[in-house]
Amino acid sequence: MALRTTLGTGRFSPVARVLATKTRAFTLLEILLVIVLVGLIGGVLAAGVGHVFSNEHPAPEDVFWQACRSAQKLASFSERDTSLSFDRKERKLVWNNGLETGTASFDATGSEVSVQFLQAVKGGSLILIAGQVVETQEVPRVVFYPDGTCTAFRAQFRTGATAWQLAIDPWTCAQVLEKTEDKT
Repeated sequence: MALRTTLGTGRFSPVARVLATKTRAFTLLEILLVIVLVGLIGGVLAAGVGHVFSNEHPAPEDVFWQACRSAQKLASFSERDTSLSFDRKERKLVWNNGLETGTASFDATGSEVSVQFLQAVKGGSLILIAGQVVETQEVPRVVFYPDGTCTAFRAQFRTGATAWQLAIDPWTCAQVLEKTEDKT
């Protein structure tokens, strides 16, 4: 850019002098924005790296609920009944609608886990174990339907000598909350 002098006197006009002396610099807003972005990216990376190197294993229930949500989504999107079963040999939950198959493995939980699906119907085969009435009629698979419902069932988990159950509501495919009595 050629700077013009005023009337050939060799002096620069005030506008030309300002243009000649102005230097490029970052504004305070730009600097703060970069600092905030670097902080956000660093926070996300630190949380991700911490999770990768931690020894925390997902709970068996977490793997089970992930498989249930996946089977429910597959049934809804494909508009086909989707079955969920437990493969004892591979130690994983398998969902299948005849066209697509998915799995969720218990290997990452860090312990030997087995899952049984039990019928949750009144008048079925019941026994008393450690003061709890449990169903003994095992079913090989449960079904998730395209309308978002599923068969009524209980999922029984075993890890070594420890066993526990989750009752599943057929209308919501969520855990049935147990009613507790208040003794106050």
